[in-house]
Amino acid sequence: MRKLTLALCLSLAFTLMQAQEKKVLNIIAIGAHPDDCDSKFGGTAALFAKMGHNVKFLALTNGDAGHQSMGGGPLAKKRRQEAKDAAKALGIAEYEVLDNHDGELFPTLNVRLEVIRRIREWDADIVLGLRPNDYHPDHRNAGSVVQDAAYMNIVPNVAPDTPPLKKNPVFLYMSDHFQKPYPFQKDIAVIVDDVIDTKVKGLAAHDSQMFEWLPWTTGTDLSTIPTGEQERLVWLKNKWMNRKPDASTLEAAKKWYPGRDMSKVQQIEFFEICEYGKQPTEEEIKQLFPMLGGK
Repeated sequence: MRKLTLALCLSLAFTLMQAQEKKVLNIIAIGAHPDDCDSKFGGTAALFAKMGHNVKFLALTNGDAGHQSMGGGPLAKKRRQEAKDAAKALGIAEYEVLDNHDGELFPTLNVRLEVIRRIREWDADIVLGLRPNDYHPDHRNAGSVVQDAAYMNIVPNVAPDTPPLKKNPVFLYMSDHFQKPYPFQKDIAVIVDDVIDTKVKGLAAHDSQMFEWLPWTTGTDLSTIPTGEQERLVWLKNKWMNRKPDASTLEAAKKWYPGRDMSKVQQIEFFEICEYGKQPTEEEIKQLFPMLGGK
C-alpha cells in the first residue's frame, strides 16, 4: 500500500510538472495602427500560436488616414477587414481595432483605460508595445499609453469595471531603429525562419498598406508591383525580408540559441524588456518564450 501511495504521489507530481510546462500563455501586442504588430512581432506571434498559446493584436486607431487615395470610413472598414484576414493568416486568436482616428491618437486617460481593460480581459502574461520614441506621433503615443498601463493593471480602483490582474505581466518593447534617447536594446531574440512565409502572408493581408500606401510613401512606381497572389508574396518577401542579420545581431541571438548554427539564420525578431512591468529572470524568459533554445 505504501509503495502504491508513493507511486501515486510521484505520478501526480509528474502530471503537475507537465501541466506547468504546458501552461497556455496569453500574449497581447499593442500597436497604433493595423499592421504595426504584424511587422515587428508577426513571426513570433505565429510561433506562439502554432504552439497553442493565445495571441491577440490590438490596434489603437482604425487606420483611416493611411492611404494616398482613400480615407475616412471606407478605409477604416477596409483596414479592419485586413486585420481580420491577417489574424487568420498568422493563426492568432484575435485582432481588435479600436475606433480612434489615425493620426489623432493621444495618450489620454480614456485610451489608457481601454488598454488596461484589454490587458486585464486577456489575462496577459506578456504585453508588447512600441517604444515612445518614433517618427510617427501615433506610435509615440501608443507606446506611452502602454507604459502608463503597466503598473495600473493591478490597481483595483483603476477601471474598476474590469477585475484587476493579480500579477503584473512582463512588458516588452517591439524593435525599432531609432537612436535617441538611446538605441533599442536586443534583450530577447526569437528566430522566425521557420514561419517567415506565414509572417509574409500576414503582412500581405494588409493589402492597402503593403502594396499601395507604404510603396507610395517611398516613391515606388505602383505599376511595378505584381498583381498575382504568389507573385505579390515573393515581391513583399524580397522587399521587406531581404536584409541578412549582421554579426552583432547574430551574436545577440546566440545567447538564446546556444546550439544553433547562426550562419544559416535569416530572420530574427528582437524585444526589449520594459522597466515598468515584471522583471523576468533568464529562466522565466525561457518559460515565457518556449520556442527559445531550439537548434
